[in-house]
Amino acid sequence: MLLSRADVIEVLRLARDGKLVEAMRALTEAPSGSSPAVLRREPPSSFDYHIVASAAGERRFKLYKPAGHDGRPLPLIVMLHGCSQSPDDFAAGTRMNELADERRFLVAYPEQPQSANPNKCWNWFKVGDQIRDLGEPHLIAEITRQILLEHAVDEDRVYVAGLSAGGAAAAIMGATYPDLYAAVGIHSGLACGAARDMHAAFSAMRQGAPAARLPVRIGPVVPTIVFHGDRDTTVNPVNGDQASEQASGGPGVRTRLSHGATATGIAFTRTIRFDAQERAIGEQWVLEGLGHAWSGGSALGTFTDPRGPDASREFVRFFFEHRLSSRNPELVSRGLPASAGK
Repeated sequence: MLLSRADVIEVLRLARDGKLVEAMRALTEAPSGSSPAVLRREPPSSFDYHIVASAAGERRFKLYKPAGHDGRPLPLIVMLHGCSQSPDDFAAGTRMNELADERRFLVAYPEQPQSANPNKCWNWFKVGDQIRDLGEPHLIAEITRQILLEHAVDEDRVYVAGLSAGGAAAAIMGATYPDLYAAVGIHSGLACGAARDMHAAFSAMRQGAPAARLPVRIGPVVPTIVFHGDRDTTVNPVNGDQASEQASGGPGVRTRLSHGATATGIAFTRTIRFDAQERAIGEQWVLEGLGHAWSGGSALGTFTDPRGPDASREFVRFFFEHRLSSRNPELVSRGLPASAGK
């Protein structure tokens, strides 16, 4: 078997990047004979801007496609950044693109412009942005649907997650589009409907939403994982309790509690919630000593704390345990009316 100089360089590149299986495959699958072998080179990763327009307006988003994506349907995770952040900042801080290469999935990062909110926050506290087929929920859903139409996506494995205001927006997406997302991740966020105006938003962030005002989930329960630092002075940790309870359908579900700690000494409590059929429908992680930051994130991004458990890896692990079709058929309602989630 003869290898051209370019083929040798490609094999060495794969080995250098730790892709030993791919390197060996390239060698063993290269044709033999007197002619130089032509190795099959995997498509490179891409991280590009796209735009979606609808009756609710338009938004840009960045889409990450992992290296070697050969067109087979992959899971999709929609990541909603926090205030003052951008898609590039959020991707760097969460390292979700690195996980996408490792676990093979697509990642979308909708971008909130200053024209929609001076601080680039998702407007989770506005009534018009808490309802299906209206405002920002409609825009985020349209971004998701456009990706489904234009790229190879496993429609059974579409997920949404966010940090802070993005976490609150993710809670809204789970409540208003349970037919689109198989699971939700909320980091340092708030429950759907925690506020209906700016004044109530600041109050909820300081002390949690009045429990009596939180809307009761009327659609199917969407499996949800919640991360929140117990020293968060921006969004009170009680909001993590409320988001987790709301997502699981109320306080009456059975729970299982466990404790652990990272190698850096950050202790955490993990609560798993089960439904009446004893299926795990939610997780809540309380991170001791962490503030308003993405746990286990990279210092290359803002609002991260590398000391905590790896939230990105735990979110992906939790997401991949759930598929849309695995819910009870009577609970999966594709095309819920516009009033859903009010």
